[in-house]
Amino acid sequence: MSIKLDILSDPICPWCYIGKSSLDRALDLRPGHPFQIEWHPFQLNPDMPLGGMERHAYLERKFGGRESARQVYDRIAEAAKTAGLKLDLDGIKRTPNTIDAHRLIHWAGLEGCQNAAVTCLFKAYFEECRDIGDRSELLEIAEAVGLGRTVTERLLGTDADIEQMRARDAHARNRGVAGVPTFVVADRHVVQGAQPGDLWLRVMDELCEQSEASS
Repeated sequence: MSIKLDILSDPICPWCYIGKSSLDRALDLRPGHPFQIEWHPFQLNPDMPLGGMERHAYLERKFGGRESARQVYDRIAEAAKTAGLKLDLDGIKRTPNTIDAHRLIHWAGLEGCQNAAVTCLFKAYFEECRDIGDRSELLEIAEAVGLGRTVTERLLGTDADIEQMRARDAHARNRGVAGVPTFVVADRHVVQGAQPGDLWLRVMDELCEQSEASS
């Protein structure tokens, strides 16, 4: 049995990283899980300048001031700790435009290493404080997950798949997606937000029981 699990996310979304960590732990506990996972683009900041912007200025503008931003990220830090992640939120200096990162995730999907690319992007941004809008950083990540560095460098130097990423993002918004992570199970059931691993264990167990009952 194979069931599609589509995940809309942005590699600079902390809740997406937290949600992925919880899902990954659940998948590890069910090695025979039915999910066929595909990651899809959604830009939290589609109007972000291509060079990104200074992190503190971004947070204050997004959350209406330094104190509001601190309160939001205190909750994120606590949730990340519960999920077993060690985020260096204070070390992040710039908030990038993620269109190139989404292109990289797309290309990794074509080569069968999409999940590894997503993991590396999250880790690079939230734990290593790297600027994942910088193409030199993206080339390092591409090489680490098994994508050809020369081919990736050539593609990043063009507009290849930029419009496709924007169109897929727009399609998700037109279907009602307003935030990420958003999970779509079997093209029918939508689960929004970073969910605990226990929820995914129940979902997988129920899917397996339904499959056995119908066989």
